[in-house]
Amino acid sequence: MDEARTVLARLERIDDLEARGAPPGALLAEVRVLLAEAEEWLAVEPVGTQRAAAALSRCHAAFAAPREVAMM
Repeated sequence: MDEARTVLARLERIDDLEARGAPPGALLAEVRVLLAEAEEWLAVEPVGTQRAAAALSRCHAAFAAPREVAMM
């Protein structure tokens, strides 16, 4: 249960940083920590977390995909 609370707290932190206009690098760093915390949560609470596991898998795939650099 503590792992789930940790994940929720990290999500709130990311929302707060985004609302305050944090730079993308700061948000990305928080998302990377979130992914690690989510893995810990799923490791100890594997029942009823299928949607979270699928979302985590998609996030890992997105981080592994080649990135395009947007020029504005």
